[in-house]
Parts: sequence; C-alpha cells; structure tokens
Amino acid sequence: MSLQQQIIAELGVQPTIDPEAEIRKRVDFLKQYVLAAGANGLLIAISGGVDSAVATGLCKRATDELTEENGKEFITLGVFQPYGEQSDIEHSYATAKAFGLTHTVETNIQDAVDHVSSTVEKSFEKLDINNPKKMTDKGKGNIKARTRMVVQYALSFEMNLIVVGTDHASEAITGFYTKWGDGAVDITPLSTLNKRQVRQVAAAIGVPDEIVTKAPTAGLWVGQTDETELGITYDENSDYLEGKEVSPNVQSLLENFYKRTAHKRNPIPGI
Repeated sequence: MSLQQQIIAELGVQPTIDPEAEIRKRVDFLKQYVLAAGANGLLIAISGGVDSAVATGLCKRATDELTEENGKEFITLGVFQPYGEQSDIEHSYATAKAFGLTHTVETNIQDAVDHVSSTVEKSFEKLDINNPKKMTDKGKGNIKARTRMVVQYALSFEMNLIVVGTDHASEAITGFYTKWGDGAVDITPLSTLNKRQVRQVAAAIGVPDEIVTKAPTAGLWVGQTDETELGITYDENSDYLEGKEVSPNVQSLLENFYKRTAHKRNPIPGI
C-alpha cells in the first residue's frame, strides 16, 4: 500500500460522493450524538467560510428534526467570533439567515486575545535566551483560535450543548488547524470529506453561492489565505485524497505535511 493509499484510508475519504446521501448520514450522526449525550442541542461557530456554513446547515437540520421527533426544543446556537472588525462578518450572518437560525450571539474576542498576547510579551522581557520582543502573526493567530474555543466551551457548558467542529480531510492531511484551538471540539461531521466534497455538500444543502466560492481563509491575520500559506490549491489537495495522480511536488508537500503534523491527529502520548 502506498503512502497515498494509507492516508486516504486513515482519513476515510471516498473518491466520489452523493451529496444528498452525505447530508442524510451526517445529520443522523449529529442527532444520535445529541441524544446519547443528553444534550440540549449543538453549538457551531460561524466564521463566514464554507466549512462552517455546511456544518451550520447540518446542525440546524439535525436539531429541527430532533425537536419534531421528540416533542421538546433542541437548538442550534450560532456563534460569531470576530477579532475586532471582521471584513467578511456579513457572511457569518448570511449563513445564519440562510438556515433560519433563531439562536445566535456575537462574542468579540479582541480584548481577551490582546490581554493574553500582552502577558506573553511581558514575559519575554524576563527571559535570558531567545528573547523575542513581539509575538509572531502565527503565534497570535493560535491565541485567537484557542480563545474562540474557550468562549465556545463556556457557552456550551452553561447551555448543555455539543461543540461542533468544521475540520475536514483536506485540513487533516496538512494539519491546517490549531491544536487545542479549532481542533478542540466534541464532534466533527465533515471529517471524511475533502474540500471539493465540502463544496458539493454546500451547494446541495443551500449555502449561499458567494460563500461556496470565496477564497478559504482561517482569518487569523489580515490577508491570510489557506492556499497561499500552504503552497497547494484545494483542488490539488482534493485530487490527492481522491486517489488521483498529482505532481511530484504536490505529493511531496502533502505527505511531508501529513508526517510533520501527526501529533495533531494522534492521541496524547504517555508512558
């Protein structure tokens, strides 16, 4: 078995999908988890991108069906989490509107992130070696991702909700998420889909077109886009995960990403 075949098997990606069947399977998955956990519903952070939009649609359908089938309300709580001013925040609100969310809240993370960043930078002054003066964009970006999860879990604890993640196979292969940040969730209904397939499901479930086609970004600093940072397009990434032949450079990059980021996917090692 080649490394490509091994990665595809481990991530569970299929070469083709039926979007409607995938929606049904993933909605049922969410419903079963909510009932087994005795939860009141689902919490989804809506970033304004296609991944969170698809997850929002799945969550809302799941909780609507649970409400109808059980005679009590199950909710989907949509959480908007800008850092200061977010240029595409309207897409977060458009997603909530498209799926008829009646429970939403905006939690701006800027004050909390800046406080943590300031505390870290003050600690640099006390170090005798490798003494940086300022946090890097990536370092501060990780604080943003982890702060968002702190807020989500505080809300979910008080409201007895399940925190839903948006990670999928095209992110898993590259490790393109923050450990204990957006990777720290209760359940991931997109995990066996690649990015191309996420977009296929998005079109089928009713995500607005401008969100389906926008350039993917983690939104961790101004001007950041996934494909520029990784040096690989999501079409190339998806081709690899569907078992297609890709250029030697793309194959090498993806497989090196996969090896280097194994610690993000594996359980915490212990002895």
